[in-house]
Amino acid sequence: MNPLKSAALSARVLLTSPARHIRNHCLSKQMAAPMFVPFYHRVADTHPNDWTISRTEFERHVDYCQSRFDMIGLDELQRRVDRKDSPCPSVTFSFDDGYAENGEFAIPLLIERGIPCVYFVAIEHIRSQTPFSHDVDAGVPLPVNTLAQIRDMADRGIEIGLHTRNHVDFSKVTDLQTVHHEITNATEELQNMIGQRVRYFAFPYGLPKHLTRVAIDAVDEAGMDGFCSAFGAYNTVGRDSFHIRRFHGDPCFARFQNWLSFDPSKLRSEPMIPYTIGHGESKQDYGNEEVEAKLTCEALIR
Repeated sequence: MNPLKSAALSARVLLTSPARHIRNHCLSKQMAAPMFVPFYHRVADTHPNDWTISRTEFERHVDYCQSRFDMIGLDELQRRVDRKDSPCPSVTFSFDDGYAENGEFAIPLLIERGIPCVYFVAIEHIRSQTPFSHDVDAGVPLPVNTLAQIRDMADRGIEIGLHTRNHVDFSKVTDLQTVHHEITNATEELQNMIGQRVRYFAFPYGLPKHLTRVAIDAVDEAGMDGFCSAFGAYNTVGRDSFHIRRFHGDPCFARFQNWLSFDPSKLRSEPMIPYTIGHGESKQDYGNEEVEAKLTCEALIR
């Protein structure tokens, strides 16, 4: 983001913060506080790109969140969503892909502070130590985590999740055998690799077009507890907790603050992701409870 836009957004966040504080206080009193899940890819000070945040900025994110929010795991987030029991705003950190540099600073920082984190990996890249194609295409084949690093993270309390076998774009995949290979079989293999149950899945790219019904079915059939999107959205009480909504942990701190201050307008523009899990239970993925709570708060603010 250019400096002028960043300054304008910072000013907007500052000017609207009193109203947003009142709204969040109101939602908290209704046990309906929002739950935020930022996602990151790579924390490093070398070879910066669109999916990298510096160590200094990441630590700034951690400091900001730890001082203002409940730091919870995805299991607690789902419990709050299902039971409509969210007494204060919360944050859950997550990572996608599995870059080696994350094991040098970001993950040790979270472990040291006792902050929950879900770390999603593409297992074939871990197994074969093959850089991601987007990094190869950019001329910088960045190193990926080793299996030893992933096991060490798991042993030290980091939740390891699946990000497919080969970082697949499911908007281009319709073959059931491929989906099964990338999710169902890969889940079992990852569990064997780390010696722990794999509970969560994150869709590569994570936009609505990538969240296909056949892939969501495979996540359910693999016995996982939920899947994560990445198109930018909030988790609120009363919704379907099988779909965990995330937003980018933006290196532009003003944008990051804007997301964490809870903007109800984003609820109105959020796309619906309908699907069916379990015994034919239809999920429209957009409940009314959080909207009603928001409107009540807005009425009080007026």
